[in-house]
Amino acid sequence: MDVPIAANVLGTLGAVCWSVQLIPQIVINYRRHNATGLQPTMMMLWAWAGVPLGVYNIVEQFNVALQVQPQILTFLSLVTWVQCYYYEKVNSPQRQWSVTRSLAVVIPVASVMGGIEVALIMALRFAKDRDLQWPLTLMAVLSAVLLAAGVLRHYWDIYIHRTVRGISFLFVGIDAAGDVFSLASVVFQPSLDVLGMVIYGTELVLWIGVFACGGYYNLVPWLRQRFASGVDSASGGGRRSSLCEADPHVGQAQAVTLHDAPSSTSVFRTPSSELDILRRRNSRERMAGTSSAP
Repeated sequence: MDVPIAANVLGTLGAVCWSVQLIPQIVINYRRHNATGLQPTMMMLWAWAGVPLGVYNIVEQFNVALQVQPQILTFLSLVTWVQCYYYEKVNSPQRQWSVTRSLAVVIPVASVMGGIEVALIMALRFAKDRDLQWPLTLMAVLSAVLLAAGVLRHYWDIYIHRTVRGISFLFVGIDAAGDVFSLASVVFQPSLDVLGMVIYGTELVLWIGVFACGGYYNLVPWLRQRFASGVDSASGGGRRSSLCEADPHVGQAQAVTLHDAPSSTSVFRTPSSELDILRRRNSRERMAGTSSAP
């Protein structure tokens, strides 16, 4: 289906989504000064995925938006990857990276990635001129595998901790939207590119799975807690106790979801709301101590 205007508009929307997808994650990491639960392996795999994806999109002469898209993905992924180690002081102070060390590591890595991408673009253009298609196919498959492996790394964390932790659901939603727009853009290219569809479609399916896990492990326990709190208020607490006794895992799930696994865009509890609750609690304790003093 050859609709250049639709391809460019949808490709631009996809590029915009991918331009800002990791910004919510970067901001929440900065605000809470930790990246607990966010997988640095995932971020590095994504950074490397941008290299073959950029080569593939440029050599295949996709619209400009789709050519720029992988470069933005690599840059933002590297920034997020460095944050994981810069804020490592929360878990292992001895492993924390300073600003100097972070820059000393990430700048050479980014330079190597850029050099490899330029060299591959030149080599694959030469191969394409000689009707060799398998190198481009390899780039498409490699990018899809790296993107999928990055998300699957987070699936392992979900399996281990039985919750979706560390990752911003806003980031997931924006990234999934970028996949949808990019997928539609490929459809409107002069020729239908099956591999391009596989690249974006694979990641979209995996993100839908993360949303499903978030609904099961995060949203359902939160709704149960809200329901139990409402019943508790109406009946003086008896109903809540019976609910927790009937499902002993509810309390455990709440502890993990609400405290050990903060999510930046979560209705479950944000870091700022945690601070507000702590301030109010301290204020009530001070007032109680003052009133009980002789």
